[in-house]
Amino acid sequence: MTITGSPTGVDHGLAGDETLDVVAIGNAIVDVLVQADDRFLDDQGLTKGTMALVDEAQAQRLYGSVGAGLESSGGSAANTVAGLAQLGSRAGFIGRVRDDQLGAIFSHDIRAVGACFATPAATAGASTARCLILVTPDAQRTMCTYLGASVGLDPVDLDLEMVSRARVLYLEGYLWDSEPAKRAFIAAAEVARAHGGEVALSLSDAFCVERHRDSFLELVDGHVDLLFANEIEITALYRANTFAEAVEQVRGRCRVAALTRSEAGSLVLGGGDSHLIEPVTLGPLVDTTGAGDLYAAGFLHAYTRGLDLQTCGRLGSLCAGQVVTQLGPRCQVDLRELARRQLALEPLSSNQAP
Repeated sequence: MTITGSPTGVDHGLAGDETLDVVAIGNAIVDVLVQADDRFLDDQGLTKGTMALVDEAQAQRLYGSVGAGLESSGGSAANTVAGLAQLGSRAGFIGRVRDDQLGAIFSHDIRAVGACFATPAATAGASTARCLILVTPDAQRTMCTYLGASVGLDPVDLDLEMVSRARVLYLEGYLWDSEPAKRAFIAAAEVARAHGGEVALSLSDAFCVERHRDSFLELVDGHVDLLFANEIEITALYRANTFAEAVEQVRGRCRVAALTRSEAGSLVLGGGDSHLIEPVTLGPLVDTTGAGDLYAAGFLHAYTRGLDLQTCGRLGSLCAGQVVTQLGPRCQVDLRELARRQLALEPLSSNQAP
């Protein structure tokens, strides 16, 4: 596989045998962000702040009911990869799209930020996945997701050579609904581990955790080095009554657990220590879409450069604090300059080992 360039003409600066900081596997989704009010949510029978899965017919109906929106490639893991690339990490993404208009949008956008993406587009079957993100005036987002072609990801779609060169393999919990995708996850994790890489998992959503608790617990205990979860997800995973109880349950089960708590910041567990990370406020809250994804991007960028866990959490918090000041999950500022200015983090070589 050649990854020195892309159909868009973007030069990723990577040779075929170079180490990649992070390779992510997740849903390849085009986000459609639309501003809406509470009345629209009520009229559509939607619960504010949640993610609902819809079929293609529902997706078309909802899309036709809203005004003009902002379309860009999305999906949780893809958002993280885009953030990593913006920070200067060498990052790759594996996910399935269809050979349709939305598939072309996704492929262009993910490559345009400098990430490696070479999963062949499906030529038959479901159309490219899309997520209608309804942003209300209080900055809450309500998501209606049609998973489409993305859940057709199969072990045969994996570029295991690319996985073998990753310092960290990052897995998106949303894909756990698909049996073929589960097999792809495990196959990729085994290859990453066999080549000295680490495995990271994002629990993605409490909606996912409730459906797949037992298999997530098995995955965390047997395959995961780094776990990313928010307060609701981690308490759901361990059926804990409080966040503190969930913290004690997860402590020591994986090398690092990064647990986000919105306005309360985050807690990073690792090496027998706990690191409390303060939240970062960079402006008025506009849209919380992608906050967890960009936290993971900042964290992993620092982690793959061997920085301490406190710094990893601080960079994650900074990236999350930036993305919530704008509409959409892709940061519209220079994240490297932001890290230099806010945290005095100078650009670091990707050749530094964690």
